[in-house]
Amino acid sequence: MNATTATTRATEVVLPGLVEPEGLQVQVRDLPAPGEGQVVLRMEATGVSFAEQQMRLGKYYDQPAFPFVPGYDLVGTVVAVGPGVDRALELHRFAVVTKVGAWASHLVVEAADLVPVPDGVDAAAAETVVVNGVTAWQMMYRTAKVKRGDTIVVLGANGGVGSTLVQLARHAGIKVIGTASARHHDAVRALGAIPVDYRDPDMYAKIREIAPDGVDAVFDHVGGAGLKESWKLLRRGGTLVNYGTAATKDEPGNAMLPVLLLFARLALWNHLPNGKGAGFYNFWAGKRFRLTAFRARLRDDLTQVLRLVGTGALTPQIAARIPLSQAASALALAESRTVLGKVVIVPEP
Repeated sequence: MNATTATTRATEVVLPGLVEPEGLQVQVRDLPAPGEGQVVLRMEATGVSFAEQQMRLGKYYDQPAFPFVPGYDLVGTVVAVGPGVDRALELHRFAVVTKVGAWASHLVVEAADLVPVPDGVDAAAAETVVVNGVTAWQMMYRTAKVKRGDTIVVLGANGGVGSTLVQLARHAGIKVIGTASARHHDAVRALGAIPVDYRDPDMYAKIREIAPDGVDAVFDHVGGAGLKESWKLLRRGGTLVNYGTAATKDEPGNAMLPVLLLFARLALWNHLPNGKGAGFYNFWAGKRFRLTAFRARLRDDLTQVLRLVGTGALTPQIAARIPLSQAASALALAESRTVLGKVVIVPEP
C-alpha cells in the first residue's frame, strides 16, 4: 500500500459570494498529495442540484463561508492514493457525495466515502442518481416505507429527484401521480406517472379526482403554503415527506427561518390523532454522530440504485452535459426550471 506523492493540477469553479451564475470564477491550483486514508479523484461527471442553487443565494443550511468550490456529488476515477489506501483502487471508477468541492477536474476525498460504480454504467448516468437516487430510495423505503399497490404523489416529477422517485416507484408496483409543467407531461407519462399541471390553480383538486380515497405518501420539495394541501391529500396511515423549501428559495432574510417554521408545522401535524405522519428528509442525518453507520447506509442504498441503472430498470434523466469551464451556463440552465432531469457537468472535451 504505497502512497502516491505526485502533485495534481486541478481546475476548480469557485462561488465567490452572492453572485448571479455568470459571477462564478474558474481557478487552477496544485492539489496537496492525498493524506492518510484519502485518494485523488479525476472528475468524470458532477452536476447541478437544488443545493447549489440555494448556496448561490447563501440560503443552504451549513454551507461554508464564501468563497468556496460548489459541487454536491460526482463520479470519478481514482488517480492517486494516500497512506493506508490500497493502490488497487487506482484507475477504478467510484461515486462520492461531497456536499461541496465537486465542481473541479480533480479533488481529494476520503477513501471510506467511495462507492463503486458498476462496469458499463456511463459516468453521467451514474452521476444523476448519486444524491438524487439515494434521496429517492431513502425517502421511499426508509421514511415513507411505501409498498406495492400504494398510490403516491411526487411534486416536480420532471426534476432530478422527482423523475427518479417516479421510476423507482413504478418499478416497485406503486401508482404515481406526478406534478410538472404541461411541457413535460409527455415525458412524465413516459416515466410511468399520471401528470398534473403544477401551474393549475386547481392542482390539488385534480389530484383528489385521480385518488378520491387519498394517497399513501406525498413527496414535497416545495414547502410553503402548499404544504398544507399536500398533507390533506393523505389517507389515514399516509406519510408526508418534505425534503426542501423551494417556495421560499428567493425570499430575502434569514435562510433558517422558513426551515424552523416548517419543522414546527411538521411536528404539530405528527401529533394529531389521525394516523397520518409528516417528516423532513435530511440526507445527512446521522453523519455527525454515527459516521460508520451513515457511510454503510449510503453505500448500501446507492449500490441498490446503481444496480437498477445497470440493469436498465432505472433510466437516468440527463438534461444536458456541459463542460466544467461553462459551469455558469449549467447553473443558469438548472435554475431556469425548464429541464427534465439533471444538468450534468463533465470534463473539458
